Amino acid sequence: MALSRAAWSSRQVLLQSQRLLPGLRHGSGLCFEFSDDQKALQELTRKFAREVIMPKVAEHDRTMEFPWDIVKKGWELGLMNGIVPPSCGGPGLGVVEDCILSEEIGYACTGMSTAMLSNGLGQVPVFLAGTEAQKKKYFGMQIEECRISAYCVTEPGGGSDVAAVKTRAEKKGDEYILNGQKMWITGAGVASWYFVLARTSPDPKTPTSSAFTGFIVERDWPGVTVGRKEINMGQRCSDTRGVTFEDVRVPKENVLGAEGQGFAIAMGAFDITRPPVAAEATGLTWRALDEATKYAMERKAFGVPIAHHQAISFLLAEMAIELESSRLLWKKAAYETDQGRRSTYYASVAKAFAADAANRAASNAVQVFGGAGFNSEYPVEKLMRDAKIFQIYEGTAQIQRVIIAKHLLQQAKLGLM
Repeated sequence: MALSRAAWSSRQVLLQSQRLLPGLRHGSGLCFEFSDDQKALQELTRKFAREVIMPKVAEHDRTMEFPWDIVKKGWELGLMNGIVPPSCGGPGLGVVEDCILSEEIGYACTGMSTAMLSNGLGQVPVFLAGTEAQKKKYFGMQIEECRISAYCVTEPGGGSDVAAVKTRAEKKGDEYILNGQKMWITGAGVASWYFVLARTSPDPKTPTSSAFTGFIVERDWPGVTVGRKEINMGQRCSDTRGVTFEDVRVPKENVLGAEGQGFAIAMGAFDITRPPVAAEATGLTWRALDEATKYAMERKAFGVPIAHHQAISFLLAEMAIELESSRLLWKKAAYETDQGRRSTYYASVAKAFAADAANRAASNAVQVFGGAGFNSEYPVEKLMRDAKIFQIYEGTAQIQRVIIAKHLLQQAKLGLM
Protein backbone atom coordinates (compact mmCIF):
# COMPACT_ATOMS: atom_id res chain seq x y z
CA MET A 1 0.00 0.00 0.00
CA ALA A 2 2.85 2.37 0.90
CA LEU A 3 4.53 1.62 -2.43
CA SER A 4 1.42 2.39 -4.46
CA ARG A 5 0.86 5.64 -2.52
CA ALA A 6 4.48 6.66 -3.23
CA ALA A 7 4.04 5.87 -6.93
CA TRP A 8 0.76 7.85 -7.02
CA SER A 9 2.43 10.78 -5.24
CA SER A 10 5.35 10.78 -7.71
CA ARG A 11 2.93 10.82 -10.63
CA GLN A 12 1.08 13.81 -9.15
CA VAL A 13 4.36 15.69 -8.73
CA LEU A 14 5.27 14.99 -12.35
CA LEU A 15 1.89 16.11 -13.65
CA GLN A 16 2.07 19.28 -11.56
CA SER A 17 5.57 20.06 -12.83
CA GLN A 18 4.38 19.61 -16.40
CA ARG A 19 1.62 22.13 -15.81
CA LEU A 20 4.03 24.61 -14.24
CA LEU A 21 6.92 24.02 -16.64
CA PRO A 22 5.73 23.82 -20.26
CA GLY A 23 9.35 23.24 -21.29
CA LEU A 24 9.05 19.67 -20.03
CA ARG A 25 6.59 18.99 -22.83
CA HIS A 26 7.17 19.05 -26.57
CA GLY A 27 6.65 22.80 -26.70
CA SER A 28 10.25 23.41 -25.61
CA GLY A 29 12.48 25.29 -28.01
CA LEU A 30 15.30 22.84 -27.33
CA CYS A 31 15.20 19.88 -29.69
CA PHE A 32 17.70 17.10 -30.36
CA GLU A 33 15.72 15.63 -33.27
CA PHE A 34 16.59 16.19 -36.90
CA SER A 35 13.82 17.31 -39.24
CA ASP A 36 12.29 14.81 -41.67
CA ASP A 37 14.39 16.27 -44.50
CA GLN A 38 17.55 16.01 -42.40
CA LYS A 39 16.74 12.40 -41.50
CA ALA A 40 16.26 11.59 -45.19
CA LEU A 41 19.62 13.20 -45.99
CA GLN A 42 21.24 11.22 -43.19
CA GLU A 43 19.74 7.96 -44.44
CA LEU A 44 20.83 8.61 -48.03
CA THR A 45 24.36 9.54 -46.95
CA ARG A 46 24.66 6.55 -44.63
CA LYS A 47 23.62 4.17 -47.41
CA PHE A 48 26.16 5.78 -49.76
CA ALA A 49 28.92 5.65 -47.12
CA ARG A 50 28.34 2.04 -46.08
CA GLU A 51 27.59 0.54 -49.51
CA VAL A 52 29.71 2.60 -51.92
CA ILE A 53 32.63 3.97 -49.89
CA MET A 54 33.46 1.30 -47.31
CA PRO A 55 34.18 -1.54 -49.78
CA LYS A 56 36.85 0.61 -51.46
CA VAL A 57 38.52 2.19 -48.43
CA ALA A 58 41.43 -0.25 -48.09
CA GLU A 59 42.20 -0.13 -51.81
CA HIS A 60 42.39 3.66 -51.93
CA ASP A 61 44.44 3.80 -48.74
CA ARG A 62 46.92 1.44 -50.36
CA THR A 63 47.05 3.06 -53.83
CA MET A 64 46.60 6.63 -52.54
CA GLU A 65 44.61 7.40 -55.70
CA PHE A 66 42.07 10.20 -55.56
CA PRO A 67 38.61 8.53 -55.49
CA TRP A 68 37.14 10.25 -58.52
CA ASP A 69 34.62 7.45 -59.09
CA ILE A 70 33.23 7.81 -55.57
CA VAL A 71 33.33 11.62 -55.63
CA LYS A 72 31.36 11.65 -58.89
CA LYS A 73 28.75 9.29 -57.46
CA GLY A 74 28.42 11.55 -54.44
CA TRP A 75 28.02 14.54 -56.76
CA GLU A 76 25.32 12.71 -58.75
CA LEU A 77 23.42 12.02 -55.51
CA GLY A 78 23.57 15.69 -54.55
CA LEU A 79 25.92 15.15 -51.62
CA MET A 80 28.31 17.90 -52.73
CA ASN A 81 27.93 21.65 -53.19
CA GLY A 82 25.39 21.88 -50.36
CA ILE A 83 26.31 25.50 -49.62
CA VAL A 84 25.56 26.63 -53.19
CA PRO A 85 22.42 28.82 -53.06
CA PRO A 86 19.30 28.03 -55.11
CA SER A 87 19.95 31.14 -57.22
CA CYS A 88 23.00 29.31 -58.59
CA GLY A 89 21.27 25.95 -58.96
CA GLY A 90 22.33 24.51 -55.60
CA PRO A 91 20.33 23.16 -52.65
CA GLY A 92 21.27 25.96 -50.24
CA LEU A 93 21.79 23.63 -47.29
CA GLY A 94 22.84 24.84 -43.86
CA VAL A 95 25.83 23.93 -41.74
CA VAL A 96 23.82 21.34 -39.80
CA GLU A 97 23.15 19.44 -43.02
CA ASP A 98 26.82 19.72 -43.99
CA CYS A 99 27.73 18.22 -40.61
CA ILE A 100 25.30 15.34 -41.10
CA LEU A 101 27.05 14.52 -44.37
CA SER A 102 30.49 14.86 -42.80
CA GLU A 103 29.81 12.55 -39.86
CA GLU A 104 28.24 9.81 -41.97
CA ILE A 105 30.96 9.82 -44.63
CA GLY A 106 33.64 10.26 -41.95
CA TYR A 107 32.42 7.03 -40.35
CA ALA A 108 33.25 5.17 -43.55
CA CYS A 109 36.55 6.94 -44.31
CA THR A 110 37.78 10.40 -43.38
CA GLY A 111 40.13 10.33 -46.36
CA MET A 112 37.11 10.00 -48.64
CA SER A 113 35.15 12.64 -46.73
CA THR A 114 38.06 15.07 -46.99
CA ALA A 115 38.38 14.32 -50.71
CA MET A 116 34.68 15.05 -51.23
CA LEU A 117 33.78 17.71 -48.71
CA SER A 118 36.91 19.87 -48.38
CA ASN A 119 35.62 21.27 -51.66
CA GLY A 120 33.42 23.39 -49.41
CA LEU A 121 36.40 25.19 -47.87
CA GLY A 122 37.23 26.64 -51.27
CA GLN A 123 33.59 27.58 -51.86
CA VAL A 124 32.87 29.36 -48.56
CA PRO A 125 34.91 32.55 -49.28
CA VAL A 126 32.95 32.94 -52.53
CA PHE A 127 29.71 32.26 -50.65
CA LEU A 128 30.59 34.93 -48.08
CA ALA A 129 32.05 37.68 -50.26
CA GLY A 130 31.49 36.82 -53.91
CA THR A 131 29.44 38.93 -56.28
CA GLU A 132 26.42 37.39 -57.95
CA ALA A 133 28.43 37.12 -61.16
CA GLN A 134 31.28 35.30 -59.39
CA LYS A 135 28.87 32.91 -57.68
CA LYS A 136 26.99 32.12 -60.86
CA LYS A 137 30.22 31.48 -62.76
CA TYR A 138 32.19 29.40 -60.26
CA PHE A 139 29.35 27.69 -58.41
CA GLY A 140 27.60 27.20 -61.74
CA MET A 141 30.47 25.16 -63.17
CA GLN A 142 30.36 22.91 -60.08
CA ILE A 143 26.62 22.34 -60.45
CA GLU A 144 26.91 21.56 -64.16
CA GLU A 145 29.64 18.95 -63.68
CA CYS A 146 31.69 17.42 -60.88
CA ARG A 147 34.40 19.98 -60.19
CA ILE A 148 36.51 20.66 -57.11
CA SER A 149 37.67 23.94 -55.56
CA ALA A 150 40.49 24.44 -53.05
CA TYR A 151 41.54 26.91 -50.35
CA CYS A 152 45.07 28.26 -50.84
CA VAL A 153 46.34 30.07 -47.76
CA THR A 154 49.05 27.94 -46.06
CA GLU A 155 52.61 28.47 -47.29
CA PRO A 156 55.92 26.59 -46.86
CA GLY A 157 56.99 29.08 -44.21
CA GLY A 158 53.82 29.18 -42.18
CA GLY A 159 50.33 27.86 -41.65
CA SER A 160 48.92 29.09 -38.37
CA ASP A 161 50.66 32.47 -38.74
CA VAL A 162 48.48 33.80 -41.57
CA ALA A 163 49.92 37.28 -41.15
CA ALA A 164 53.25 35.88 -42.40
CA VAL A 165 51.84 35.02 -45.86
CA LYS A 166 54.41 36.04 -48.47
CA THR A 167 52.44 35.49 -51.68
CA ARG A 168 51.96 38.91 -53.27
CA ALA A 169 49.56 40.44 -55.75
CA GLU A 170 50.54 43.72 -57.40
CA LYS A 171 47.87 45.74 -59.15
CA LYS A 172 48.65 46.76 -62.71
CA GLY A 173 45.82 48.40 -64.59
CA ASP A 174 42.75 46.16 -64.51
CA GLU A 175 44.76 43.13 -63.35
CA TYR A 176 46.74 41.84 -60.40
CA ILE A 177 50.07 40.06 -60.93
CA LEU A 178 50.23 37.15 -58.51
CA ASN A 179 53.49 35.58 -57.31
CA GLY A 180 54.14 33.14 -54.51
CA GLN A 181 53.92 29.58 -53.31
CA LYS A 182 51.29 27.72 -51.29
CA MET A 183 51.79 24.40 -49.52
CA TRP A 184 49.73 21.55 -48.05
CA ILE A 185 46.73 22.50 -50.16
CA THR A 186 43.95 19.92 -49.95
CA GLY A 187 42.55 19.12 -53.37
CA ALA A 188 45.13 21.23 -55.22
CA GLY A 189 45.80 18.60 -57.87
CA VAL A 190 42.15 17.97 -58.68
CA ALA A 191 40.66 21.46 -58.26
CA SER A 192 39.45 23.59 -61.15
CA TRP A 193 39.80 26.85 -59.22
CA TYR A 194 41.29 28.17 -55.99
CA PHE A 195 40.61 30.75 -53.33
CA VAL A 196 44.02 32.43 -52.90
CA LEU A 197 45.06 34.81 -50.14
CA ALA A 198 47.81 37.25 -51.09
CA ARG A 199 49.38 40.40 -49.67
CA THR A 200 48.38 43.46 -51.68
CA SER A 201 49.85 46.14 -49.42
CA PRO A 202 53.57 46.79 -50.05
CA ASP A 203 53.87 48.44 -46.64
CA PRO A 204 55.01 45.88 -44.02
CA LYS A 205 53.43 48.04 -41.30
CA THR A 206 49.93 47.71 -42.76
CA PRO A 207 47.66 45.92 -40.25
CA THR A 208 46.88 42.30 -41.05
CA SER A 209 43.20 43.15 -41.23
CA SER A 210 43.76 45.27 -44.35
CA ALA A 211 47.03 43.97 -45.85
CA PHE A 212 45.61 40.97 -47.71
CA THR A 213 43.18 40.36 -50.54
CA GLY A 214 41.31 37.24 -51.62
CA PHE A 215 41.25 36.11 -55.25
CA ILE A 216 39.58 33.43 -57.33
CA VAL A 217 42.30 31.83 -59.47
CA GLU A 218 41.67 29.20 -62.11
CA ARG A 219 44.03 26.25 -62.18
CA ASP A 220 44.61 26.29 -65.95
CA TRP A 221 45.69 29.94 -66.11
CA PRO A 222 49.26 30.57 -67.33
CA GLY A 223 51.74 30.68 -64.47
CA VAL A 224 49.87 28.29 -62.16
CA THR A 225 51.95 25.18 -61.42
CA VAL A 226 50.72 22.32 -59.26
CA GLY A 227 53.33 20.30 -57.38
CA ARG A 228 53.65 16.58 -56.74
CA LYS A 229 51.21 14.68 -54.59
CA GLU A 230 52.43 14.61 -50.99
CA ILE A 231 52.62 11.20 -49.29
CA ASN A 232 50.83 11.69 -45.99
CA MET A 233 50.57 9.52 -42.89
CA GLY A 234 46.80 9.22 -43.15
CA GLN A 235 43.84 10.20 -45.31
CA ARG A 236 46.00 9.05 -48.18
CA CYS A 237 43.42 9.19 -50.96
CA SER A 238 42.91 12.88 -50.33
CA ASP A 239 45.00 15.01 -52.67
CA THR A 240 47.55 17.31 -50.97
CA ARG A 241 50.04 19.38 -52.97
CA GLY A 242 51.88 22.65 -53.24
CA VAL A 243 50.85 25.32 -55.78
CA THR A 244 53.17 27.92 -57.30
CA PHE A 245 51.96 31.19 -58.83
CA GLU A 246 54.41 32.84 -61.20
CA ASP A 247 53.33 36.13 -62.78
CA VAL A 248 49.72 34.94 -62.87
CA ARG A 249 47.46 37.62 -64.34
CA VAL A 250 44.27 37.84 -62.28
CA PRO A 251 41.53 40.13 -63.62
CA LYS A 252 40.03 42.60 -61.15
CA GLU A 253 36.70 40.80 -61.61
CA ASN A 254 38.20 37.92 -59.63
CA VAL A 255 38.86 39.93 -56.49
CA LEU A 256 36.68 38.71 -53.62
CA GLY A 257 35.01 41.53 -51.72
CA ALA A 258 37.34 44.49 -51.96
CA GLU A 259 41.08 44.95 -51.79
CA GLY A 260 42.25 44.54 -48.21
CA GLN A 261 39.36 42.34 -47.08
CA GLY A 262 41.09 39.02 -47.71
CA PHE A 263 42.10 38.21 -44.14
CA ALA A 264 38.57 38.72 -42.79
CA ILE A 265 37.13 36.55 -45.57
CA ALA A 266 39.70 33.79 -45.05
CA MET A 267 39.14 33.68 -41.29
CA GLY A 268 35.37 34.06 -41.55
CA ALA A 269 35.21 30.89 -43.61
CA PHE A 270 36.24 28.81 -40.59
CA ASP A 271 33.04 29.59 -38.68
CA ILE A 272 31.25 27.64 -41.41
CA THR A 273 33.82 24.92 -42.10
CA ARG A 274 35.09 23.96 -38.64
CA PRO A 275 31.81 22.42 -37.41
CA PRO A 276 31.78 19.95 -40.35
CA VAL A 277 35.44 19.09 -39.60
CA ALA A 278 34.37 18.39 -36.01
CA ALA A 279 31.54 16.21 -37.36
CA GLU A 280 33.96 14.36 -39.61
CA ALA A 281 36.19 13.65 -36.60
CA THR A 282 33.09 12.51 -34.72
CA GLY A 283 32.43 10.02 -37.50
CA LEU A 284 35.91 8.58 -36.96
CA THR A 285 35.30 8.33 -33.20
CA TRP A 286 32.03 6.54 -33.88
CA ARG A 287 33.74 4.06 -36.21
CA ALA A 288 36.53 3.43 -33.69
CA LEU A 289 33.98 2.69 -30.97
CA ASP A 290 31.99 0.37 -33.22
CA GLU A 291 35.05 -1.60 -34.34
CA ALA A 292 36.46 -1.84 -30.81
CA THR A 293 33.14 -2.94 -29.32
CA LYS A 294 32.56 -5.66 -31.92
CA TYR A 295 36.09 -6.98 -31.47
CA ALA A 296 35.84 -6.89 -27.67
CA MET A 297 32.65 -8.95 -27.80
CA GLU A 298 34.29 -11.62 -29.99
CA ARG A 299 37.85 -11.82 -28.63
CA LYS A 300 38.22 -13.98 -25.53
CA ALA A 301 40.79 -13.85 -22.77
CA PHE A 302 40.79 -15.72 -19.47
CA GLY A 303 37.72 -17.61 -20.59
CA VAL A 304 35.41 -14.66 -21.35
CA PRO A 305 35.04 -11.96 -24.03
CA ILE A 306 37.48 -9.17 -23.26
CA ALA A 307 34.56 -6.71 -23.14
CA HIS A 308 33.68 -8.32 -19.78
CA HIS A 309 36.97 -7.16 -18.30
CA GLN A 310 36.70 -3.75 -16.67
CA ALA A 311 39.99 -2.58 -18.19
CA ILE A 312 38.47 -2.95 -21.67
CA SER A 313 34.89 -1.94 -20.87
CA PHE A 314 36.11 1.33 -19.35
CA LEU A 315 37.99 2.13 -22.58
CA LEU A 316 34.76 1.61 -24.51
CA ALA A 317 32.84 3.75 -22.03
CA GLU A 318 35.33 6.61 -22.39
CA MET A 319 35.00 6.43 -26.17
CA ALA A 320 31.20 6.53 -25.88
CA ILE A 321 31.33 9.56 -23.57
CA GLU A 322 33.53 11.48 -26.00
CA LEU A 323 31.48 10.41 -29.02
CA GLU A 324 28.28 11.83 -27.52
CA SER A 325 30.08 14.98 -26.37
CA SER A 326 31.65 15.58 -29.80
CA ARG A 327 28.28 15.15 -31.48
CA LEU A 328 26.59 17.65 -29.17
CA LEU A 329 29.38 20.17 -29.70
CA TRP A 330 29.22 20.13 -33.49
CA LYS A 331 25.44 20.44 -33.32
CA LYS A 332 25.75 23.52 -31.11
CA ALA A 333 28.37 25.13 -33.35
CA ALA A 334 26.42 24.37 -36.53
CA TYR A 335 23.18 25.62 -35.01
CA GLU A 336 24.75 28.92 -33.97
CA THR A 337 26.11 29.45 -37.48
CA ASP A 338 22.80 28.61 -39.13
CA GLN A 339 21.06 31.11 -36.83
CA GLY A 340 23.25 33.83 -38.33
CA ARG A 341 25.18 34.41 -35.12
CA ARG A 342 28.96 34.65 -34.94
CA SER A 343 30.09 31.16 -33.94
CA THR A 344 33.90 31.42 -33.87
CA TYR A 345 34.05 30.33 -30.22
CA TYR A 346 31.69 27.38 -30.59
CA ALA A 347 33.33 26.29 -33.85
CA SER A 348 36.74 26.22 -32.18
CA VAL A 349 35.43 24.38 -29.11
CA ALA A 350 33.80 21.73 -31.30
CA LYS A 351 36.79 21.34 -33.57
CA ALA A 352 39.33 21.17 -30.72
CA PHE A 353 37.38 18.66 -28.64
CA ALA A 354 36.28 16.40 -31.51
CA ALA A 355 39.81 16.28 -32.96
CA ASP A 356 41.35 15.29 -29.63
CA ALA A 357 38.54 12.79 -28.98
CA ALA A 358 39.07 11.15 -32.37
CA ASN A 359 42.77 10.67 -31.63
CA ARG A 360 42.05 9.17 -28.22
CA ALA A 361 39.34 6.91 -29.62
CA ALA A 362 41.56 5.63 -32.42
CA SER A 363 44.41 4.98 -29.99
CA ASN A 364 42.07 3.18 -27.59
CA ALA A 365 40.63 1.10 -30.41
CA VAL A 366 44.13 -0.07 -31.35
CA GLN A 367 44.70 -0.92 -27.69
CA VAL A 368 41.51 -2.99 -27.55
CA PHE A 369 42.62 -4.89 -30.64
CA GLY A 370 46.06 -5.50 -29.12
CA GLY A 371 48.59 -6.87 -31.59
CA ALA A 372 45.91 -7.10 -34.27
CA GLY A 373 45.34 -3.37 -33.97
CA PHE A 374 48.92 -2.72 -35.06
CA ASN A 375 48.36 -4.70 -38.27
CA SER A 376 47.06 -3.23 -41.51
CA GLU A 377 44.71 -6.18 -42.05
CA TYR A 378 42.48 -4.67 -39.38
CA PRO A 379 40.72 -1.29 -39.79
CA VAL A 380 41.79 0.50 -36.61
CA GLU A 381 45.41 1.20 -37.52
CA LYS A 382 44.14 3.29 -40.44
CA LEU A 383 41.80 5.14 -38.10
CA MET A 384 44.78 6.05 -35.93
CA ARG A 385 46.73 7.35 -38.93
CA ASP A 386 43.73 9.26 -40.26
CA ALA A 387 42.86 10.86 -36.92
CA LYS A 388 46.05 12.87 -36.45
CA ILE A 389 45.34 15.43 -39.16
CA PHE A 390 42.25 16.65 -37.30
CA GLN A 391 44.59 18.24 -34.76
CA ILE A 392 46.43 20.03 -37.57
CA TYR A 393 44.33 21.15 -40.55
CA GLU A 394 41.81 24.01 -40.46
CA GLY A 395 43.61 25.39 -37.42
CA THR A 396 45.81 23.33 -35.11
CA ALA A 397 44.65 22.13 -31.70
CA GLN A 398 46.77 24.89 -30.17
CA ILE A 399 45.31 27.63 -32.38
CA GLN A 400 41.80 26.57 -31.34
CA ARG A 401 42.79 27.06 -27.73
CA VAL A 402 44.22 30.50 -28.52
CA ILE A 403 40.86 31.46 -30.04
CA ILE A 404 38.89 30.01 -27.12
CA ALA A 405 41.08 31.71 -24.50
CA LYS A 406 40.89 35.06 -26.30
CA HIS A 407 37.10 34.85 -26.33
CA LEU A 408 36.97 34.01 -22.63
CA LEU A 409 39.22 36.93 -21.69
CA GLN A 410 37.19 39.33 -23.82
CA GLN A 411 33.99 38.15 -22.14
CA ALA A 412 35.60 38.56 -18.71
CA LYS A 413 36.67 42.13 -19.46
CA LEU A 414 33.12 42.95 -20.48
CA GLY A 415 31.74 41.34 -17.33
CA LEU A 416 29.83 38.74 -19.34
CA MET A 417 31.26 35.61 -17.76
